[in-house]
Amino acid sequence: MLTAANAGDKIFAKEELKLPIYNAQILSIDAAEVRRYAGLRKAQNFGEKNIRDACEEALLLMEVRGAWEVYDYCNHVVASEPPFVIVGKSIIKHLDGCEKVICMAVTVGAEIEREVTKKFERGEYLASVLLDAAATAAVEQAANAMEKNFAAKFSKDGYRMRWRFSPGYGDWNLTEQEKLFKICGAEKIGMCLTSAMMLEPRKSVTAIIGLEKISAQKKSSHKKDCATCDKLDCLMRK
Repeated sequence: MLTAANAGDKIFAKEELKLPIYNAQILSIDAAEVRRYAGLRKAQNFGEKNIRDACEEALLLMEVRGAWEVYDYCNHVVASEPPFVIVGKSIIKHLDGCEKVICMAVTVGAEIEREVTKKFERGEYLASVLLDAAATAAVEQAANAMEKNFAAKFSKDGYRMRWRFSPGYGDWNLTEQEKLFKICGAEKIGMCLTSAMMLEPRKSVTAIIGLEKISAQKKSSHKKDCATCDKLDCLMRK
């Protein structure tokens, strides 16, 4: 069980279980994703070397760490301690038919965002924006890598995995971040939560992933795509 304690405007989780830890090295960062996160998809004749430099610097600064735990799931309730009642039409629909859920957290650490701030303060605005975008791409890649590991692990037990769903997606309120934070092991990898429900380090992700028991004939209709999300004004929409 994980319990919460307040310290200033931070909410920390007190560790009472030895949760699985994920450590992995990212060898490259997707430059196309960096361009997208930097808002440069339509920019013409933009120096690609600047993006490559940001990717290389991000690789040197980041430290990927992840944590996760699996819980039974039934009637919109995650069987954690205390139980986590899922509220929101989009997340309930997304988890429909699942018997278990993975609650996960991943971060690329605080050093990279400190460098982003330093560059901005020195007036290196382009380098700051690109490094920030590279950090965002990196944490998404890290989360994707965790998903792939989960898929391989749980498919052996006959489970199909839904794509990860984070507080703030669809109508799953960001205030639910606190409950998820308590049960996914985020504190164990150096993450904390502000009173505004923002994760620190900023380049971090928490999410829930549904696991449904499948037969050989059953096909999944749950595809991960911006078209499945109703947040039409999202800047990250593909």
